[in-house]
Amino acid sequence: MAKFEKILVALLICAVLSNIIQVDADFSKSMYLTWGVQHASILGEDLHLVLDQASGSAAQSKRLFLFGSIEMLIKLVPGNSAGTVTAYYLSSTGGQHDEIDFEFLGNSTGQPYTVNTNIYTQGKGSREQQFYLWFDPTANFHNYTIHWNPTEIVWYVDSQPIRVFRNYENQGIAYPNKQGMRVYTSLWNADDWATRGGLVKTNWSGAPFKARFRHFRARACKWRGAISINHCASNVPQLSYPKKGQLTWVRKNYMTYDYCTDTKRFNGQIPPECLKTQI
Repeated sequence: MAKFEKILVALLICAVLSNIIQVDADFSKSMYLTWGVQHASILGEDLHLVLDQASGSAAQSKRLFLFGSIEMLIKLVPGNSAGTVTAYYLSSTGGQHDEIDFEFLGNSTGQPYTVNTNIYTQGKGSREQQFYLWFDPTANFHNYTIHWNPTEIVWYVDSQPIRVFRNYENQGIAYPNKQGMRVYTSLWNADDWATRGGLVKTNWSGAPFKARFRHFRARACKWRGAISINHCASNVPQLSYPKKGQLTWVRKNYMTYDYCTDTKRFNGQIPPECLKTQI
């Protein structure tokens, strides 16, 4: 490589790294309450969200990001949480918004939580994949991470991948890589659809429902408008062979719904990204 090219590569790497920040652990510095503020509280590195018949509650990050690893420790609503949804996701704004979702759908006492994952590109979603968790997510805090880079998006539970959405933009499949996104959390009532398709309603005698969040960390690139699209892009290794094995194990044993196999929903047509590899 010529000397000039080496200098150019070095400058590009420096430009990318200069945009990457570490938002660390302290909710009071990195997020703020957006609704239900009379219910929720931020105390240092802890965020508590509360839902009752009067209101749910929510918070969002002060910064917008483009690519990075966003992680959160969450302890979900215990007991009979049917009808409730605890959400943790990235989203831009507007009708053509992008979004990457973790939604935890409550259930009756003794039944497993359902993790609903979804992705929106240019305002279009309907890409749900759902999983049962293989542990009690209400007993302790567990790590939920969204890893988003120009090549792929990976959803992790305790460092174990559960889903991948890859970039096939060169084949006409939209990918979220041109809009900065904030981090959002919320706890709300969705008993019209959340538990068994809305058959099980929220039992308000168990209110107030409480979800706890801790150790929010974002190692991500700061969004600074359109200039960020090139500055934040970098080559990131894809899933390793052992991680692909973990992904296969989760999908085989704990996946309960995959939009890619729901041909009735899409009038017999398979969404184009579903023809690509899922592992």
